[in-house]
Amino acid sequence: MPITFRKSFRIFPGVRLNINRLSWSITLGAGRGPRHTISSTGRRTTSLDLPGPLGWRSTRTRRNRNH
Repeated sequence: MPITFRKSFRIFPGVRLNINRLSWSITLGAGRGPRHTISSTGRRTTSLDLPGPLGWRSTRTRRNRNH
């Protein structure tokens, strides 16, 4: 079984710093509405919780080509 590490810190309301074994990321946005995540590996993700009985999430990921 692999050893995993993940920790999340709330810096300000709506801003989180997420750290794992290989990288870190910053998430902007909280509650209802869009969230934008920027990772140290170059991944940028925008996600949105959509209303409805199933409460599903729409996500779009973009990878930085410079890395």
